Amino acid sequence: MTTRRNFIRQAAALGAGLSVNPFFIKAGSSSVAANDKIGIGLIGCNGMGFGDLTAFLRNPEVECIALADVDGNVLNRKAAEAAKLQKGKKVAHLYKDWRRLIDHKDIDIVIVGTPDHWHCLQLVAACEAGKDVYCEKPLGNSIEECNVMIRAAERYNCVVQVGQWQRSDPHWQDAMAFVHSGKLGKIRTVRVFSYQGWCPSIPVKPDEPVPQGVDYDMWLGPAPQRPFNRNRFHFTFRWFWDYAGGLMTDWGVHLLDYALYGMNVTAPGSIMASGGKFGYPDDACETPDLLQTIYTFDGFTVMWDHAIGINDGGYGRTHGLGFVGENGTLVVDRSGWEVIPEKVSGTERMDAVPLNKQYGEGGLNLHVKNHLECIRTRNRNCNASIEIGAHIAKFSQLGNIAYRTGKKLTWDGKSFHDSEADRYLTKEYRAPWTFPKV
Repeated sequence: MTTRRNFIRQAAALGAGLSVNPFFIKAGSSSVAANDKIGIGLIGCNGMGFGDLTAFLRNPEVECIALADVDGNVLNRKAAEAAKLQKGKKVAHLYKDWRRLIDHKDIDIVIVGTPDHWHCLQLVAACEAGKDVYCEKPLGNSIEECNVMIRAAERYNCVVQVGQWQRSDPHWQDAMAFVHSGKLGKIRTVRVFSYQGWCPSIPVKPDEPVPQGVDYDMWLGPAPQRPFNRNRFHFTFRWFWDYAGGLMTDWGVHLLDYALYGMNVTAPGSIMASGGKFGYPDDACETPDLLQTIYTFDGFTVMWDHAIGINDGGYGRTHGLGFVGENGTLVVDRSGWEVIPEKVSGTERMDAVPLNKQYGEGGLNLHVKNHLECIRTRNRNCNASIEIGAHIAKFSQLGNIAYRTGKKLTWDGKSFHDSEADRYLTKEYRAPWTFPKV
């Protein structure tokens, strides 16, 4: 088998002189020989973690070496599924302790598919071990976690792709090109919305014994000690502050990312938010089921709006962005984009642009191909690099912090200069886990 070091050196030589667009790479079919294998390991085998692994295994040069999950039932089930994806080749190593996977010498890429509160420790450890990383979004669960993760990737020269796969989806690039063309006229606001009718209320459930086969202490990791409760486990962890940031960070990192990209901006002048548990005041969720956040920039605003249990977020869509210009509004979501003309006194200020549907290979597959190409060439500027992922994760955190404090905040990139708000900048880790230092 060709070694990873020789493989990367050969591929880099072949790719010398090629320019890489930091926003979008149209990855074609692989030209890697069948014996040039890249070993991959997945930490967190449920949900998107396994979806990411599936996309990697569509590339013939990738081989799954190991899986790690705290739930032995999930681990065994996904190992069988991974073997089918590899045409019967079994996954050689199964671990409950993710650290053993990272220590494995034959693993080149680590997929971090765990709940948000684990991302920082696992990504930093993978970088320290010399692995490249595909990390699910949001990158971190606090602003300081994002900062240390950037430093780790830089220090150890690791190629990190964050799972914001819309960054590799062609129709989003087309929509942004239209926004940048100036045809919409002056844009006064960007409406960003995520209305998730499929996501129901979570009824209160009693604490219970830890299920057989689950290493619950490892699942909690650096998060506070709590009795086992199914509402806090697997998918619904995202509605509890210990582990995640609700819909604001879950969908916000996808959609707010494009608001900033379309408007060519980074830091807002101020942030304020209002919302609460209005739809389901007595259910088990801690994060708000309805939230509006306003980020004010010079000359325009970005407005985040989310709701759980309701589908109509605007423009007849459940999610998306509306770039509201004086001539018209461009609306984009995962299905495509269109332009709705502004009509004044019966006269349209611009021509309508009919729906341009999503096209080509799926965004996740292209995102993975982009990551593999960047690994071959050792180009750290992936479509959703760690810098891109960290910036939008922090931006979404600003909205949650404004909501939790109930204050209109200003942010200078390091501090709110408000003691109540600044205490949300980092997470206190439960012993024996300690916040990583890089």
